[in-house]
Amino acid sequence: MKKKGLNYLMQVAIDGPASAGKSTVAKIIAHNLGYIYIDTGAMYRACTLIAHDNNVDYGDEKAILNLIDHSTIDFKQEDGEQKVYVNGKDVSIDIRTPEITENVSQVSALRSIREKMVELQREMAGKHDVIMDGRDIGTTVLPDAEVKIFLIASVASRAKRRFLDFQEKGIHQDLKDIEHDIEVRDYKDSHREISPLKKADDAIELDTTNLTIDEVVAKITEIIQKKQKN
Repeated sequence: MKKKGLNYLMQVAIDGPASAGKSTVAKIIAHNLGYIYIDTGAMYRACTLIAHDNNVDYGDEKAILNLIDHSTIDFKQEDGEQKVYVNGKDVSIDIRTPEITENVSQVSALRSIREKMVELQREMAGKHDVIMDGRDIGTTVLPDAEVKIFLIASVASRAKRRFLDFQEKGIHQDLKDIEHDIEVRDYKDSHREISPLKKADDAIELDTTNLTIDEVVAKITEIIQKKQKN
């Protein structure tokens, strides 16, 4: 653990493919343990939204980085929920639309964008006990994290979760289209040149296909508490 004053900071990394349940369980565990939750996926989605709103091509690395350098991406707790703000505007719903979902893999694969986000993520993790989820947290962002979890789940179960999540947010998309999008996203994330999605050698793999959210939360919390006692 990293030392801060007389206390030690705990870093928990949760990785895995899209809609494996990473963000949902990370938020709950962070709340229960009093940790700071850092949604790295939301950060890359915010970058994608910034490009979209400024009519910049998703592959124009230099232009997107310039926009990010002149923008602010913040997380705020409001009414028990974590909100994402870009330049002072709540974009929590905007970053979850199909348009952003379909293109975030391209933006997140850009080297300078990843370097910028990793810099910000490490800076946040150096100040608090954190739980951070994404695609390369245990392998790249926090390689020395005390706890590393790699969540997996079937494409069908992940698509259903995203379908229900979209319904709650008023976003309408066909289930089969979501399944296709997830399969494409999996391929892009695992085959990108920079920080591809892969399980860290020392990560604990957990299949969430047939587990409830509460069961996943309980299993990961137990792992964290055991590490705290060591």
